[in-house]
Amino acid sequence: MKRLFISLLILLLPVMLFAAGETEKAAEPMGPVTINWWHAMGGRLGEKVEEIAANFNKTQSQVIVKPVYKGNYSETLTAGIAAFRAGNPPHILQVYEVGTATMMAARGAIVPVYQLMERTGEPFDPKIYIPTVTGYYTTPDGRMLSLPFNSSTPVLWYNKEAFRKAGLDPEKPPRTWSEVVEYSRELVKAGYTGFSTAWISWIHIENFSAWHNVPIGTKANGFEGLDTEFKFNSPLHVRHIKNLADWQKENIFVYGGRRNQGNALFSSGKVGMYTESSAGYAGFKANAKFEFGTSMLPYYDDVEGAPQNTIIGGASLWVMSGHPDRDYDGVAKFFSYLSSPEVQADWHQFTGYLPITEAAYTYTKGQGFYEKEPGMETALKQMTLNEPTENSRGLRFGNFNTTRDIIYEELEAIFSGDKTAQQGLDDAVKRGNEILREFERANR
Repeated sequence: MKRLFISLLILLLPVMLFAAGETEKAAEPMGPVTINWWHAMGGRLGEKVEEIAANFNKTQSQVIVKPVYKGNYSETLTAGIAAFRAGNPPHILQVYEVGTATMMAARGAIVPVYQLMERTGEPFDPKIYIPTVTGYYTTPDGRMLSLPFNSSTPVLWYNKEAFRKAGLDPEKPPRTWSEVVEYSRELVKAGYTGFSTAWISWIHIENFSAWHNVPIGTKANGFEGLDTEFKFNSPLHVRHIKNLADWQKENIFVYGGRRNQGNALFSSGKVGMYTESSAGYAGFKANAKFEFGTSMLPYYDDVEGAPQNTIIGGASLWVMSGHPDRDYDGVAKFFSYLSSPEVQADWHQFTGYLPITEAAYTYTKGQGFYEKEPGMETALKQMTLNEPTENSRGLRFGNFNTTRDIIYEELEAIFSGDKTAQQGLDDAVKRGNEILREFERANR
């Protein structure tokens, strides 16, 4: 009996080994993993996103990053949240900066970047990133929640040709708001309107506050708790918005509309100066038929602590939960690639968005890029002018996209003369605080 068992074992051993081999093969992952990256970059920016992903895919064979355009920022965020609720989220979701609090409150929906890198063992040093860029997307103790991608900050753009016609030195843009008024009066004499702006809430409320080191809201601008309240109806804020309204009477200032609808006012040569995102570079380069320059934002020189530093706009990349571990290894590898100096420098130089690491800034500088395009360095100098304070680190308010619309409405009422600056800002704060309380109740 024993001899028969041994004989059968000898006969069956090749079959058993073959079966074991087949089982082992079946357990092996089949082919590369596909990482879905939902984004909001249209046009040439979308083409650049496709190029970044394609170049990464060529560097290795284990991961395929697949970018998918999902519409504007709001549409992309909505699509990402809906996909998570349906149990089929993308791996990476691009979310604009005012959606940060919303993503943080989406319990179980995200994998913080610092946890992703720890879990996968991918080399990661948060100190390589520019603090004023990453501060917007980190916890109070400095742990990174999402990866900054397209980050920008507002600067003052000015028409050098208009300056010359007005008898102004094209190499000496105004530094303070009193100088902006002086320059604008000369520009008006030469046939121009003084200045206008894009993104008036982002630039003249949010960045204005950071630049003057005053709070937008309590609790470190929302970083330290959901029970925050707005404070952008302070005497300084009222003073500035009242000035904008009054300056309309002399053509020193003209309101160009919501978001960046007024960009044509600058690129067509109607206004001599314009406050807009540093990422406006590509559009102005393509459309303006005159030489232009950039300068740091103006400030009130009688305000202690000004100028401080500006804060970012744009968006970051959030990692969504609910995927296999192997997929997250791929996401981490892609994030390391995306943070490399060469990739970041190329993105910065092509778009006008900021590089997210010190190394990418140094790399760009070493290439002599800022000698050819000196205006492109302004935003970086402005962002890193001083160490961020709790007033200039950024903001984290729930449903702030809705509050921005409220601010637009109230500012337009002020500019049309229907409300005083104090009334309009008081009403904006009151209505905004109602949004904050709704968000707090929903996320306690």
